[in-house]
Amino acid sequence: MSELLGAYRPGTTLLHRMPVGPKLAVLAAWSILVVATRGPVASPAFAVVAVGVAVWSGLALRRTLRTMRGFLLLMVLVAAFQTWQRGPEVAVTVVSSLLALLLVGLAFTATTAVDDLLGTVERTTSPLRFVGVRPERIALAFALVLRALPAVLEVANQTRDAARARGLERSPRALLVPFAIRVVAHAYATGDALAARGLDD
Repeated sequence: MSELLGAYRPGTTLLHRMPVGPKLAVLAAWSILVVATRGPVASPAFAVVAVGVAVWSGLALRRTLRTMRGFLLLMVLVAAFQTWQRGPEVAVTVVSSLLALLLVGLAFTATTAVDDLLGTVERTTSPLRFVGVRPERIALAFALVLRALPAVLEVANQTRDAARARGLERSPRALLVPFAIRVVAHAYATGDALAARGLDD
């Protein structure tokens, strides 16, 4: 799973050559655009663009989707729930927006070395020291997010496998409840690890 997210893949594409700062700005603008203009037409269009960006960045789309099976299963459940509660248009909007954000995020991590990203974040936020902001903490937050994403997908796969072993792979409760509990447990474990290193203040 670590090969999916947070793993830099060397390459020569424009995304690989783009400096981290402008790339972060583009990622932020993309996220705002996807959320602000979501809809049953716009969101699927964004998802299609995101697929193109992911392929362009060097991601093997078929292998990526295969690795994301647990996440995609959860998206199916989300789509079913949204269809039931709010209708198919909302379901299409929600799932397409999530995929558009995720795939572009994957392209970003695949074309950006983590050390370069953290260094850029720390340098960019260093002027805020005079108001009490600690740039190294912000960089740490970015590092935790990059580490958390593959961990959450790994939890999704483990939950799916456990449900399948009990013959409950079609049960939303057998998937969603253990998934939520494991994700919260992972968050607590991460917090305890930070506290043990004196990084909880």
